[in-house]
Amino acid sequence: MSISKYTTLEDALFSATAERYGIINAPEKTEHISNMRLFCEKIYDPLCDHYGLILPYTSFYRNKEVNKRVGGSSTKSQHMLGQAMDICPRGLNGLTNAKLFKYIKENLPFDQLIWEFGNSTEPGWVHVSYSVLHRRQVLKAYKVNNTTKYDPYD
Repeated sequence: MSISKYTTLEDALFSATAERYGIINAPEKTEHISNMRLFCEKIYDPLCDHYGLILPYTSFYRNKEVNKRVGGSSTKSQHMLGQAMDICPRGLNGLTNAKLFKYIKENLPFDQLIWEFGNSTEPGWVHVSYSVLHRRQVLKAYKVNNTTKYDPYD
């Protein structure tokens, strides 16, 4: 079932972690599918249109069990609502994660944008969410003693 021009529900629910542990990563509420469609309409499809290619993502929807296994926030993960995606196009047609991050920051109506790990010139991946909150919160994630910390992105 298609949820947007560039992705299907099957792709949105795929999780290597779920496969590894035999977890069925099904949406817990129908509103989660609506959220995924809205995210694609406002963020993912415009990105794919802008770059002229289907951007690879490593995580979109996660149910509670999958989110726990990947170490996601147990209380605030927008992945569990179908409102967030982790995108990693590094090397695809010369696109870098840093360029993608900058484009989203300057051009799209995101709720939260996170430079996930990596280094000062290139994030490991880009986390972006969309919700009616429209906080335009821009953060940088890093590890301290195996705990994820977040600071405002400069």
